[in-house]
Amino acid sequence: MLTDADCKNATCPPEKARARLADSGGLYLEVSPSGSKRWFWKYRKAGKEMRLALGSYPAVSLKAARQARDAARLDKADGTDPVQAKLVKKLKAATPAESTFKATALEWLEQSKTGWSEAHYTREKRNLEKDLIPFIGARVVRDIEPVELLAVVRRVEARGALSVADRVLLTAHSVWLYAVATGRADRDISRDIRAALKPHIKKNYPAITEPADLAELLRASDAYKGGPVVRAALKIAPILFQRPGNLRTMRWTDVSLDKALWSIPSEDMKRTKAEKINGQPHVVPLPLLIKDRVRRCQCG
Repeated sequence: MLTDADCKNATCPPEKARARLADSGGLYLEVSPSGSKRWFWKYRKAGKEMRLALGSYPAVSLKAARQARDAARLDKADGTDPVQAKLVKKLKAATPAESTFKATALEWLEQSKTGWSEAHYTREKRNLEKDLIPFIGARVVRDIEPVELLAVVRRVEARGALSVADRVLLTAHSVWLYAVATGRADRDISRDIRAALKPHIKKNYPAITEPADLAELLRASDAYKGGPVVRAALKIAPILFQRPGNLRTMRWTDVSLDKALWSIPSEDMKRTKAEKINGQPHVVPLPLLIKDRVRRCQCG
């Protein structure tokens, strides 16, 4: 075993690239020709020899190096790779000092913005600024308890806005995933509270599945006495089967009556931001009946 004097007086012979002075339990002091001295612990992983750097001597004394070796041996006995454990510790130490919920949430929002549509960004920003940050924004993310987040979401429920409460929880879930990924939190606490919230049953308009009901809708549309544009839209909708928003915002520049085609720009489609930017237009053939109706609208 080494002594403090051995460590202090250790040198590397000029004919060697380095000298290693063994202590015990795999610990050794490596000395370079330049005189620098570093502690390493040697261990085996899956039959392969590995080594863990423990610091430089004399900044890390012989006693401290032995203590670091013993701690690494305990990690290894628990099934943790000591090198990986050191790396994780280093990464956590590099985590930004500002780890409040507000700072984390705004960083996540800015990081994610480029992949979202403007509407999605606005909705997430509103959830944060109205329902989350005012109540837990100043708290360190790692210290927030599930019951605190539950109280915040229940405030939204108390307004009778169950669908909004569900979206606020989804926003919180995304922030916590980001916090875990960046070392600001150990786990996603939003998962713990879903069972404690009021169930939100989304109500959709029932689809028409019976021919008689469809016939009734078509007769009602045919009997509509409103303006010519709306009447035309009611005639076109059940034939082209396009989204109402796209039909409502149809532009003459997107329609070619000569080719009988309606080309809906990619950015007008319900797609992700990347798909809107890189996607192809959605091309809709215009049957002769629809072509004539569109032409009449164009003429006046």
